Amino acid sequence: MPFQPPTVFRALRSRNYRLFFAGQGLSLIGTWMTQTAVIWLVYHLTNSALMLGVIGFAQQIPNFFLSPFAGVLVDRWNRRNTLVATQVLSMLQSLVLTILAFLGTIEIWHIIALSVFQGCINAVDMPTRQSFVVELVEKREDLGNAIALNSSIFNSARLLGPAIAGLLVAAVGTTACFAIDTVSYFAVLLGLLAIRLQPKPISAGTARAGVLEQLREGFAYAFGFPPIRAIILLVGLISLVGMPYNVLAPIFATQFLGGGAETLGFLMAASGLGALCSAIYLGSRRSIVGLGKLMAIAPAIFGIAIIVFSQSRTLWLSLIALFFAGASLILQSTSGNTILQTIVDEDKRGRVMSLYTLAFTSMVTFGNLLAGSLASRIGAPNTLVMGGIICIAGSLFFGQQLPALRQIVIPIYTRLGIMQAPHPYQPHP
Repeated sequence: MPFQPPTVFRALRSRNYRLFFAGQGLSLIGTWMTQTAVIWLVYHLTNSALMLGVIGFAQQIPNFFLSPFAGVLVDRWNRRNTLVATQVLSMLQSLVLTILAFLGTIEIWHIIALSVFQGCINAVDMPTRQSFVVELVEKREDLGNAIALNSSIFNSARLLGPAIAGLLVAAVGTTACFAIDTVSYFAVLLGLLAIRLQPKPISAGTARAGVLEQLREGFAYAFGFPPIRAIILLVGLISLVGMPYNVLAPIFATQFLGGGAETLGFLMAASGLGALCSAIYLGSRRSIVGLGKLMAIAPAIFGIAIIVFSQSRTLWLSLIALFFAGASLILQSTSGNTILQTIVDEDKRGRVMSLYTLAFTSMVTFGNLLAGSLASRIGAPNTLVMGGIICIAGSLFFGQQLPALRQIVIPIYTRLGIMQAPHPYQPHP
């Protein structure tokens, strides 16, 4: 009898997706442990808000320059083999970090160099991972659920990883976090190698076209189609001015809340818990219709949440604020991801998802550097207040555009069988 998961996990009925999902779940816990341990180690070594921004910049700047080219390669290369290569390289990076921390010779320049290296890997890995999901799901109607489950496993790890890291750093130091991350990559590698896929032919036009030609084609397609353009620009704005609250979290944990590594772990875990709740909600939805409205509302909630967090001086209020920050951020980003994956042309999927990755992660590059610089001049609380106000403004602007964007998307949804054509005298859903 075929495997029949509950509705909220219906994408798991696809064997290949189950393998991918399980491997990612274990590996991502290690990844989040390392991320939390790194920012704590940097702050411990330098006691500098600016240096936290520099590390965040180093992690993301390769994405900014490489992601568009990586999207072209994703549309050309075998995606499973590409992911195997990126995971092996990530494991080696984590191993070097473990050895340096264990020997006690780690310096800030080591962390910067390794962050740049990991950023180069992520520039290829992230759009490949986003595009690969479509190949793993056997039924197209399960695609939205698969994307939501990806978000849920990512944020489950975001919940567990920082909390475990905070306890481990306080008890035995950062080395244990880096070592666990190194070992965790074996899980995702085993899952990828066990996946069975039919060979996917590459169109003759794609094979003949040059990289720069395909790059221009991808930009023209994404920014010439209003729904894709609006989603990418909104995600990029929130990533630039809102998401850097993560790199400033050690300042709030120590200076304003009077805690240490454990407090930082709890703050990051609260954000992860909110994100997980949103991901589960999105996974339980039976249709993607209505996700645009969620995208319009979520950035305003996110902006309010980080403003409250910036002014909080009690742990319980900070935890509540970051819960809503994490929840609203995932409502926006996962809804946008799902809509894009649904409406994009298959032969341009890798390029569009690379631009989405650029907006979602690489704009944090400049946001981290800007936030670190501003925090050193006007203080971390004022920096987050400014970011929150801009997020609210972006939410209002996207909401004004939404009716026109909906009219463009409805024919695509109708053609795909996602919804029926509305009666001309009835309001659109």
